[in-house]
Amino acid sequence: MKKLIARTALVAAVSLAALSAHAKDIVDTAVAAGSFKTLATALQAAGLVDTLKGPGPFTVFAPTDEAFAKIPKAQLDALLADKAKLTAVLTYHVVPGKVMAADVKAGAVKTVQGAAINVSTTGGVKVNDANVVKTDITADNGVIHVIDTVILPPM
Repeated sequence: MKKLIARTALVAAVSLAALSAHAKDIVDTAVAAGSFKTLATALQAAGLVDTLKGPGPFTVFAPTDEAFAKIPKAQLDALLADKAKLTAVLTYHVVPGKVMAADVKAGAVKTVQGAAINVSTTGGVKVNDANVVKTDITADNGVIHVIDTVILPPM
């Protein structure tokens, strides 16, 4: 009987955790993942947090902290200090609508920034030169796909 009660409590706790995990917007979901600290800092610096907490839906190709670490420190610091350029780079990682991995098609896809990203599906999914390393992290206002490189819009 104790095992049954403990198992029921565990199932309830897991179910509650699953519900609360999906009751987060894109920003909260990324922050909770723990591997997007630089992205969160950049979103704050660009003033885009409220936008990505909005109703959406959005599809975000989110670079990890390791992806941002590929950018030389001086260049990253300059980008973080230039709000207009930072906003352009960050919105280049966002596509309107909720595009799940199963719905991805190769070709040019227009971003919120205005320029198109090139999606390829040969040998794994790529966005420009970035590999998609994890897909379908759902949030209540869209979906996150994790990429291993920061992609830059044409300037």
